[in-house]
Amino acid sequence: MEHEVFVPVPAERLREALADPARVARAVPGFQQDAGAEPVTGRLKVRIGGHTITYRGSARLSGQDDGSYAVEGDATEARGTGSVKLSLTVRLRDTDGGTTFTFDGTATADGRVTELPAETVASAVTRLLNRFAENLGAEAGEEPSGAESESESEDAVAETPEASEFDTEVPPPTPPPADAVEPPAAEAAHARRTMIGRSAEEVDHAPPRGRYAPVPAPQTVASHSTLRWAAPAAALVLASAIVVGRVLRKRR
Repeated sequence: MEHEVFVPVPAERLREALADPARVARAVPGFQQDAGAEPVTGRLKVRIGGHTITYRGSARLSGQDDGSYAVEGDATEARGTGSVKLSLTVRLRDTDGGTTFTFDGTATADGRVTELPAETVASAVTRLLNRFAENLGAEAGEEPSGAESESESEDAVAETPEASEFDTEVPPPTPPPADAVEPPAAEAAHARRTMIGRSAEEVDHAPPRGRYAPVPAPQTVASHSTLRWAAPAAALVLASAIVVGRVLRKRR
């Protein structure tokens, strides 16, 4: 088996990713790591044509003196008795704009995979290697989590706005004291009924005003006028009688 894949990532960064088993495990498509196991130990789901086969096993990657990487793996079918063994050599070659992966190796298998056409199996393996190289390139292109360059830190400090008096949080209004609590609903209703009753009583006893006010009765001023004119007349009659009486006595 021989295959090449181009990745637009420098070879040095790909080597750093290959040296980290956890990043290698994340790059394998369809792989699910077992809890608490080594990074490249778990279940691998492979789709070959219209069939899906799940293998349980592990793989080991180690660097060689010539700069290449040796991959050794073995697995068994999760549902069946078939097994697979893999021996692969991976090399990285600098290329304009990136790096070329070269895969060279052999594999032996039995079980369900041997019942499928060889061309279909080869196509599935090629697709798996392509996706592995692309995923590893994505892993190598990402910055380590939590890392922050010195320049970014300085920019963050420089862009931090200074505190302003307008940014001061205004405290919430103080709640009214216990004495100022509104009266219960029953007391409020009683007070309201009392006020309404008083208002109705005042309206019933108050005389109407305006256009509906009653016309006042005419004042009886006749008696007062008669008395005012009768007194002088009586005095005049009395005085006349006295004068007449004196005249008559003198004549006698």
